Amino acid sequence: MSVKQLPKWNEMAIGGVIANPGNSLEYKTGDWKVLMPVIDQEKCTRCRICWYVCPDSAILELDKSYITKKGRTYKVTYDVNYDFCKGCGMCAQECPVKAIDMVPVEVA
Repeated sequence: MSVKQLPKWNEMAIGGVIANPGNSLEYKTGDWKVLMPVIDQEKCTRCRICWYVCPDSAILELDKSYITKKGRTYKVTYDVNYDFCKGCGMCAQECPVKAIDMVPVEVA
């Protein structure tokens, strides 16, 4: 029975180096959430806090105008990329106007 030799310290790759940058987009990490954020566009004031605090960059700022029922026009709309959202709820927790609700994920 042969024993596989481990590489010597100077033969190992340097730790913390990203050899293939941008590959995280290949891995959809949002499948394990049990709650998902839903943004109420009527309540949203476009403050960007949800976009800023999302650890997975799953909150998207879209160049899509939105007109509220009261007639206020916004040039951007915020949406959620559920492929990468892990359901942590930081966006809902930090929203100053409570425009984001965490709702249960419906399993099909």
